[in-house]
Amino acid sequence: MQLTGNASSQDTIALFEKYVIPNYGRYPISLVRGEGSYVWDAEGKRYLDLFPGWGCNILGYSPEPVVSAIQDQVSRLIHVPNTWYTEAQGRFAEFLCTRSFGKAFFCNSGAEAVEGAIKLARLHFDGKRPKIITCENGFHGRTFAAVTATAQPKYHDGLGPLVAGFRYAPFNDLEAIASLVDDETCAIMVEPIQGEGGVNIPDEGYLAGLRKVADEANCLLIFDEVQTSMGRTGTWFGYQQWGVQPDIMTMAKGIAAGVAAGAVIANEEVAPSLRPGMHASTFGGNPLAMAAGLATGQMIEEQNLLDNCQSMSQQFQQFFGQLQNELPIIREVRVRGMMVGIDLNIPSGPAVGKCMDRGLLINSTHDTVVRLLPPLNVTLEQVEEGCEIIATVLREMAEEA
Repeated sequence: MQLTGNASSQDTIALFEKYVIPNYGRYPISLVRGEGSYVWDAEGKRYLDLFPGWGCNILGYSPEPVVSAIQDQVSRLIHVPNTWYTEAQGRFAEFLCTRSFGKAFFCNSGAEAVEGAIKLARLHFDGKRPKIITCENGFHGRTFAAVTATAQPKYHDGLGPLVAGFRYAPFNDLEAIASLVDDETCAIMVEPIQGEGGVNIPDEGYLAGLRKVADEANCLLIFDEVQTSMGRTGTWFGYQQWGVQPDIMTMAKGIAAGVAAGAVIANEEVAPSLRPGMHASTFGGNPLAMAAGLATGQMIEEQNLLDNCQSMSQQFQQFFGQLQNELPIIREVRVRGMMVGIDLNIPSGPAVGKCMDRGLLINSTHDTVVRLLPPLNVTLEQVEEGCEIIATVLREMAEEA
């Protein structure tokens, strides 16, 4: 029995207006089907999506190996509590940790992973060192500790009092971080690449410098890899781009190709501090998400998608680098793997609607940055198609500026 899939966009919008809390700004389109890098709305219009699932759809829409794994798993077990063992969770933990380090705890989202990392860092010092340092323009999630860790005042408005113990420093400023560290600091937490903050890439030596500061202060280094994990940067995890291993790492978004899943990885010394009874997740590590995650990782390896990621990254860099030479409105182009930021000296928001009208889905972040998070299996033809549309739109915006 088909329960959905027949309504027009306007019919679905009417349902939302009547029954759904309007806390999201939504585009007036109902999406109904996706395949690869393309998605269709209820009226049959096709869009090239270079920001699929806000980075969750790291293999695009409905990747066949993941679909098959989910279909197989759902016929046997959808969910069992973490009071039992399941093979799928053990195998996915093995997959992640043998490509990184340590041991895994599973949850359902990036915010939950960050909450787990914050608890783990404080527990590791028996609650005696409650302070955590994070970076301005970072983003760590929407739950109370995670949003407090997010050093952007716009996300704090109306939510106070926030969680105590957080200190903020500018990104790429080692001296500022070091000046905040004291004997009550349990951790420094940063994104290896700031995503929502505008695809901000660390200066050479910055992450290594954080590692040194943390070691000298005997505190932990946490990398929030919610966006940079699962091959997004061209290596399995973002920290591997710079050869700087954290003590704790969070991940979510693309790790199960669009199925809700998150994880915390902690090294062998720190992991035991997450003691039984101190943290849990009812749906975390459920068989369905774990099967999807394992299939995601296997597809990336079997189809050599880390190589494709690096190759397509070069194409984006080359195209937008040339466009920057042409258009004075482009202030900077920042690309690392399948993370692309085009920083303008005018508001970037209008580019989203203009691209959508032309059948391309993108994102605008931090007021001036056009942001792309293409899937790892994006093709050269799709890169060229998307880049040409963006170039047309930015040329139009430059004329209007």
